[in-house]
Amino acid sequence: MSLPPFTFTGGTAVVTGAAGGMGEHLARGLAERGCALVLVDRDGGRLDAVAASIRSAFPSQTVGTHVVDLSDGAAVVALAEEILETTPSISLLINNAGVALAGRFEEIALDDFDWVLNVNFRAPVLLTHYLLPRIGPGGHLVNVSSLFGLVAPRGQTAYSSSKFAIRGFTEALRNELGPRGIGVTSVHPGGVKTGIALNARVAGGLSTTEQEKSKQEFNRLLTFPADRAAELILDAVRHRRHRLLIGASARIPDIIARIAPGSFGTFERWAIKAAALSNGRKSKGRFR
Repeated sequence: MSLPPFTFTGGTAVVTGAAGGMGEHLARGLAERGCALVLVDRDGGRLDAVAASIRSAFPSQTVGTHVVDLSDGAAVVALAEEILETTPSISLLINNAGVALAGRFEEIALDDFDWVLNVNFRAPVLLTHYLLPRIGPGGHLVNVSSLFGLVAPRGQTAYSSSKFAIRGFTEALRNELGPRGIGVTSVHPGGVKTGIALNARVAGGLSTTEQEKSKQEFNRLLTFPADRAAELILDAVRHRRHRLLIGASARIPDIIARIAPGSFGTFERWAIKAAALSNGRKSKGRFR
């Protein structure tokens, strides 16, 4: 079913992970396009600063904030109930918040594995379940998956599991909601420059120095500007695109996964060598 272009002006958008990175730029872009905002993040101080800046720049737009730890299922349900109490209708839901966990499966704690699944998958499912009745025909839903919702490298069992899960959930929702006039977009960023790497958890057993080194190596792979990524997402919403791959670091592995399934390990090793050469040194990091 072909849907008409999405109308931002006069609508209300719910955005998770709005205190920084793509979420912050999505919020600004939505306000610029005439949307009222419901912003969600666990970092209350940073979220307040983002909201204040948007209110100053766009005084005619309503900006509400909710400080919530999305790894807590009960807190997510309470958040949905609060939004329903104050928001008569929702035109756009963007499940953007995400966390990462580095380490091979046998190295990571199951509590950390569950933490990733709760934030990256369970929270979007809960929010969609409770808020969907307020999204009518003409509305839109965005779930941010990842490059690692397309391919699954070593050291990312939890993260890839969560991102493949949200991808499947999103694609099934698209088939269900399209006939109702609601658009759905699955977003797969490659190396977008956000704070996810520096805020990631690292498997136990590593020293503090090793953990910090792992985070910094991960962070160096994130180079695509977050503001540009946000603009691409909003353009995808506008044009009702089913799927958005952001950056060559997402598009190239996607092609490899389609042409030669199961060969990503070879590509991963090639990418590590290429990164090492570009940095002028040998690299022991992982392409995550």
